[in-house]
Amino acid sequence: MSVEADWFLRAHPEVTTIEALLPDCNGVMRGKWVPRHKLGKIFGGELKLPKTALSLDIWGRDVEELVFATGDADGICLPVEGSLLPTPWSPDGQHGQIMLSMFDGDGAPYMGDPRHILMQVVSRFKAAGWRPVVAAELEFSLVTWDRDIPAHTCPSPVGSGPVGGNTYGLDVLNHHRQMMEDLRVACEIQDLPFDGVVKESAPSQYEINMQHVDDPVKAARQIIMMKRLIKGVAAKHGLIASFMAKPFENEAGNGMHVHCSVLNEKGINIFDDGTDKGTPLLHQAIGGCLTYMAESVAIFAPTYNAYRRFQKGCHAPTFPSWGYENRTVAIRVPASSPISRRLEHRVAGADANPYLLFAAILSGMLEGINENLSPGGPISGDGYAQEEASLPIYMPDAVRMFKESDFIRNALGSEMQRIFTLSKEQEIDEFRRRITTLEYQSFLEKL
Repeated sequence: MSVEADWFLRAHPEVTTIEALLPDCNGVMRGKWVPRHKLGKIFGGELKLPKTALSLDIWGRDVEELVFATGDADGICLPVEGSLLPTPWSPDGQHGQIMLSMFDGDGAPYMGDPRHILMQVVSRFKAAGWRPVVAAELEFSLVTWDRDIPAHTCPSPVGSGPVGGNTYGLDVLNHHRQMMEDLRVACEIQDLPFDGVVKESAPSQYEINMQHVDDPVKAARQIIMMKRLIKGVAAKHGLIASFMAKPFENEAGNGMHVHCSVLNEKGINIFDDGTDKGTPLLHQAIGGCLTYMAESVAIFAPTYNAYRRFQKGCHAPTFPSWGYENRTVAIRVPASSPISRRLEHRVAGADANPYLLFAAILSGMLEGINENLSPGGPISGDGYAQEEASLPIYMPDAVRMFKESDFIRNALGSEMQRIFTLSKEQEIDEFRRRITTLEYQSFLEKL
């Protein structure tokens, strides 16, 4: 048995079950529960799952084309170092968790695993002598929802007043004081970079700030774990913590804003020129993000619901734009000391897979630098009012652009491009078949 596994079992005799977790292309956890005495077999490479487990649609259904094409072959699931941890929200603390990564039978990384995709992108920065630094702002909603009562067709926000969302309100946080304290303690136990929580603008909407990390692969894993932790702690308090991109009509949706800078071999920020403007490399990185933004929207908005964010008043950019200290554009350069100069990517919803999200953003930045792409002039004032929407705001358009994109093929690889496309096309077909309540209300008796 590995040293990590042996230490964990000795330190946590109360743990009876290990939840072995493998994030799929949607960022949804797949895997299995394993009794504690079988933990050594996971570290020994004896845990296998079908490779198609990483390409399931959002409902967990196989994409038949992939199953038949591959014979539904297994991949080997190996543990991610440092991910074996207790889950403090589990009943009586009897569960632990470990993150997995998938490999082919010959030991090569399976490139349908989002973690390997991001590792490959980071390796391109390393080849240039650079180290990306990332941080995320993660929004979620606290709701209740009784699916068994027909009248409750929508979730209900929790802890907000009848008008408005009480943005930055401390009294609302105090209303959930015990849950927030449990969340903070759970983050300490799981060594997650919790950097504070604020009340956001929509009813029952909150934002968790995560610390900057100079390892995007580790940061993506921390976001996956943070989302799971928040949902687990909320459930313990009888609530649903939802990262659905647009849970409420006429309210701002849940986003995942990503801050990025790049350090050279000496640890110096390559975007810092000692001024507020930033270096040409910063502008080229922004230029790359803007150039390839439309082709990447399927990653930023991976669900059918996510496209409901892209409308007036919902704080989601609908065209490639940038500006200094401007929250109405797609790429913001925050006010900061020059040493902290960075870009903030503001397009993605909280439902995005952080591995693929970081991979798309960092690939755009690197292409912009390599191709010396100009971002054009920065936008001042209300960016939403200055240009017409040019990003795809309907899921079929976004998936088609993703499917046909040479940039995506080079950035994420042909395997990920293929399985992600097929999974999303299957989801689109399902939504097309469904008839909504609004359609019945509009047409059933009138036509």
